[in-house]
Amino acid sequence: MGAALELCRRFYGEVVRARVDVPHSAGLLGRGSEVLGYDDAMSADHNCEARVLVFVPPGVTLEPVVPDRFEGRPTLVEVHTIAEFFGSRLGFDPEAELTVADWLTFPEAGLLMMTAGDVFHDDLGLVDVRARLAYYPDDVWRYLMIAAWWRVHPEMNLAGRAGYVGDELGSSVIGAQLVQDLMQLCFLIERRYAPYSKWLGTAFHQLPCGPALTPLFEEVLAASTWQQREVKLIEAYRAVGELHNQRRITAHVELEVEQLWGRPFRVLWGDFPGALAATIQDPEVRRIVDRWPVGGVDRVRDVLHRASDRRLLVQLLDLRLGKDAAN
Repeated sequence: MGAALELCRRFYGEVVRARVDVPHSAGLLGRGSEVLGYDDAMSADHNCEARVLVFVPPGVTLEPVVPDRFEGRPTLVEVHTIAEFFGSRLGFDPEAELTVADWLTFPEAGLLMMTAGDVFHDDLGLVDVRARLAYYPDDVWRYLMIAAWWRVHPEMNLAGRAGYVGDELGSSVIGAQLVQDLMQLCFLIERRYAPYSKWLGTAFHQLPCGPALTPLFEEVLAASTWQQREVKLIEAYRAVGELHNQRRITAHVELEVEQLWGRPFRVLWGDFPGALAATIQDPEVRRIVDRWPVGGVDRVRDVLHRASDRRLLVQLLDLRLGKDAAN
């Protein structure tokens, strides 16, 4: 637990709790480096108060009076209902049943922020709500890995193709994007939500696979020619593929080097999408695997990230699936 999160816990226990005389829940979740445990001296330069979120029943008004400072930090008490808070941050109704469309349109960084941090006190079931969002259901998780693998394989030969015409800058950009996509795959394989870009590398290094894979990814980024980049990308892909096999997520997937279209660019391939698709049982997820252009939801979700945008994503998913079913 980070120092700032622990300070917020003390602020609740020593100051806020005695000033709340109704059944409530309290904790720290949502925005903020301290929620993720990544607070440092620089993150304390703004919006790093001794802060507590207090959740009250619907219709209850609460305005606790607290000192302006606690242990040298400005203080802040936010009062919400559980439904309002999760609705405004995720577009999620805690009373409703979660659907596949919900899971596919929640922003991953948002899910992390809602499930990280800590709960200091719980009369109203905040822990249970967070537990429902703890991680993707199994078949949704498998679908997201299918999408992630398909973001990697079709692009791998392009690092060589760009370099072949003398575009080392373009090749290095493609290589960097492939590193990011492989990192995202690792978060999925390890069943951890990934944070947004500022903390992606920090969180990646804390994954069980992070220390071993970080040097491989750094070597891809450090490559100065497309030929070196190709070799390092094959090594990185192999390491992530072996991680998938070690976790026994599916039946063992064989890896082999191939040259797409007979061109002189080598890529490593394993049919992870096929192996994953064969394990999916949920009929709704199965329908999406069969109909949806894999990965599209994730790309659009990166742009339409606000909670209020999520209904547009659900409509888009429904319309696309309906169109494909009609054809």
